[in-house]
Amino acid sequence: MTVKVSICIATYKRPHGLERLMEGINRLKFNKITLPDIEVIVVDNDASGSAQNLCDRIKTEFKWPLKYDIEPTQGVTFARNRAIKNSSKQSNFIVMIDDDEVPRSNWLEEFLLTQQKYDADIVTGPVFPCFEEQDLPEWICNGNFFIPRLHQTGTLLETAFTNNVLVRAERLKKLNVIFDQRFAIKGAEDTHLFMRLHSQGYKIVWANEAIVDEWIPPSRTNLKWILQRGYWGWSSYSFIETDIYSSSKYWLMRFLKGAVLIGLGVVSFVPAIIQGKHKLVSALLSIYRGLGTISGLFGLQGQWK
Repeated sequence: MTVKVSICIATYKRPHGLERLMEGINRLKFNKITLPDIEVIVVDNDASGSAQNLCDRIKTEFKWPLKYDIEPTQGVTFARNRAIKNSSKQSNFIVMIDDDEVPRSNWLEEFLLTQQKYDADIVTGPVFPCFEEQDLPEWICNGNFFIPRLHQTGTLLETAFTNNVLVRAERLKKLNVIFDQRFAIKGAEDTHLFMRLHSQGYKIVWANEAIVDEWIPPSRTNLKWILQRGYWGWSSYSFIETDIYSSSKYWLMRFLKGAVLIGLGVVSFVPAIIQGKHKLVSALLSIYRGLGTISGLFGLQGQWK
């Protein structure tokens, strides 16, 4: 039986990024498995429908059936939920990717191979940076602040992210709430969803070969953005973990982890002054992550997106 896959994309005023993504999806290749039945769903979170012209223009040369819809209510959760709602009832898998990314040509094939091999409910993979800035600061290069943490394929995880993920469609469509509207503006809606699914016993695995590339604009290659991301990401994780698991054990573990991160950052700060800016930023980042970890326990998640 042919596998049916719905690739769901939420977009908001990124015409160049969306076009780049669609070109990448059009280049997908399948050399190890039977060609799946693919549909692509684009949900525009811009009420004016700014992505419609692009979708209409590329339809004639696009390999796969393309559905376009508008979600006028502002917030990524509304757009993602609408995209999944628009997917075919016959779909076996929902795949999500962001509109500032491009998949490698074997991306979807590796997702499906990993899912089959490990009988996974959710499969996620790495997102590598592609910097738009030509003259990248040396400390950014030396610090590897945008390089993803990698795992061996098949490694079990506790969460996943919508920038690169495949999910059994039935796992999502049977939920009363897929993406929680509390995270519509602040972000981390994907962390909440996949931690919730993990808590229900569903299996999340890593696919190291299912790679996508993310375009990083110059507005992100600075100290403020990196530290804010570190604080927000770790505070969100603490907030979500305590929201899903009400046990005091998780609260204490996260508090201790935050304290350790702050301590490590403080201890390494002084030697980092003479070791280079990337080491100094790493020390600060550890402190910010620790502060975020603790603040999230008290509901101080802040806002990112």
